[in-house]
Amino acid sequence: MKALPFNIPKPVNAAIIYQVDKGALYDKFHQHDEVQISLIVSGEGTLLAGETVCSYESGDILILGGQQPHVFRNVDDMAVMHSVFFNLKAFGKMFIELDEGKGVGDFYAFAKAGFKTTTTSSINILIQSIASARGMHKLKHFIDLIAVLQVTKGERLSQFVHDKMLSEKEGRKMSVIFEYSLANYQSQITLNDVVEIAAMTPNAFCKYFKKRTNKTYFQFLMELRIEKSCALLRTNKELSIAAVAEESGFQTLSHFNRTFKAMKGIVPMLFRLQ
Repeated sequence: MKALPFNIPKPVNAAIIYQVDKGALYDKFHQHDEVQISLIVSGEGTLLAGETVCSYESGDILILGGQQPHVFRNVDDMAVMHSVFFNLKAFGKMFIELDEGKGVGDFYAFAKAGFKTTTTSSINILIQSIASARGMHKLKHFIDLIAVLQVTKGERLSQFVHDKMLSEKEGRKMSVIFEYSLANYQSQITLNDVVEIAAMTPNAFCKYFKKRTNKTYFQFLMELRIEKSCALLRTNKELSIAAVAEESGFQTLSHFNRTFKAMKGIVPMLFRLQ
């Protein structure tokens, strides 16, 4: 599986790229130089961004930093995502240093760790305007969009900033680890299970994963399970809390409740009610 690097198709002489994805989205672990601003028009699923796991659904805005490794995994093949991509280099150093262009550089730095928020009518209008506008009008709508996003409330996706492109070998290995985790999070995964998939010794694997994600594998696995449980709590109202815990890979209800509160600051029942 060739997961990294990934080149965004772009017209010649274009600094801002607009793209519509439908269906399964791009579900390979990859990274690109461009900042990605994506509106989830429809569908839901799980995003792995850097070392972070988060759920997404219709109406979410996902901002991914340049070189931030990520992968989308949809619940089904019915997703629609509208994205705006830009690379700081395309604007040129002289423009970025001008007062008029400084906001573009500021947003690039702001986006490095990734960001998630909920769309508004004004954000929707600006994204659609970028899709239809040309020339200086597209640039104007783009600058308006990043100005709005910089002051929009939301949650940072990652605490760990990636400053370099992963090699193709690293990309394939991390992709295998994430694919295995997404396919087996409901089961009891042991260290021996995952090191066998990664074809590494336990000690080497632990150092390798921590260096590239800034957390242990089992911290990542717990976050994945909690995000999966959040999706179940939102969408499967008929499931009991105990059933959600089991479906998410927790062996006991008490462990699930304790872990959920530690990560979300609230117990699962209150999360569902809210």
